[in-house]
Amino acid sequence: MRGFSGTVLLIHGKIPIAPRRERRGESQNDKIESRGGTVEAEEGEAEEEMTIRFVLFVNKQGQTRLAQYYEHLSLDERRALEGEIVRKCLARTDQQCSFVEHRNYKVVYRRYASLFFLVGVDNNENELAILEFIHLLVETMDRHFGNVCELDIMFHLEKVHFMLEEMVMNGCIVETSKQNILAPIQLMEKSS
Repeated sequence: MRGFSGTVLLIHGKIPIAPRRERRGESQNDKIESRGGTVEAEEGEAEEEMTIRFVLFVNKQGQTRLAQYYEHLSLDERRALEGEIVRKCLARTDQQCSFVEHRNYKVVYRRYASLFFLVGVDNNENELAILEFIHLLVETMDRHFGNVCELDIMFHLEKVHFMLEEMVMNGCIVETSKQNILAPIQLMEKSS
């Protein structure tokens, strides 16, 4: 996409996502850091960075019901991270905001009934867009399961993972249409 500049709106979506370079005010010809060293970016060829690092569903007792990571962490690191974040979020009152900074993450969370939906993102990510993403995820599950609850998630974990994988790819939100997210699941159910 050479020469592209401006806001990108996802097809059928609600969440506007601007290119990262434009949000930070960097020029289009800045250098991009990579594992192999520094590479000069050509006009309009900005490397997209991963923004969502993990998604967690946790109940009021602090038990993790779903965990999806978009970066590599060892099992011990995951356990420690989940424990710290869950304790931090569950200890907060309803009057406090839904954003918590933890290590090099910003954790955006929202409570629906007895479940907390936590999303870990980069520090420069838009918190309100992530709250909308969480709401869209819950609405999508509501549409499929009818008033979704903790038991629906526990007994249909593979479907919930599938919905999440349809919405997020490599840490970036790629689909926001409930109809498009649920279409493959409905097709699988119809064929079985």
